[in-house]
Amino acid sequence: MKISIFLRHNRMEDDDIFSGIGIGAQVDGKVVQTFQKSFLQVQNILDQNRLLINEINQNHESKIPDHLTRNVGLIRELNNNIRRVVDLYADLSNSFAKTMEVSSEDSAGTTKSDGRGGQKRFKSS
Repeated sequence: MKISIFLRHNRMEDDDIFSGIGIGAQVDGKVVQTFQKSFLQVQNILDQNRLLINEINQNHESKIPDHLTRNVGLIRELNNNIRRVVDLYADLSNSFAKTMEVSSEDSAGTTKSDGRGGQKRFKSS
């Protein structure tokens, strides 16, 4: 049994994150930094998973009882890492949706945040 999981995450350039959807100029640097940080975390976890999978496969092929026993812990670690990646992508998705929402509201010029999580509607001039 060989374990293989797609572990590749495309690295993005600063300007490429939002340019494909036409809002590159409207996203501030802090938002881009947050996305970059999250993508870097994901990439690091995926790199770690690649190493874990290689070790799991080697241990399985060796058929040495101690190595097979060690695989239990390694597989648990792999599963936890996968959960972390899923959580990071969920957070990224939510952040992206909020960024798009704010961006579309800012470009429409009709709503502004009231600072309490709600929206106030202003008349356009």
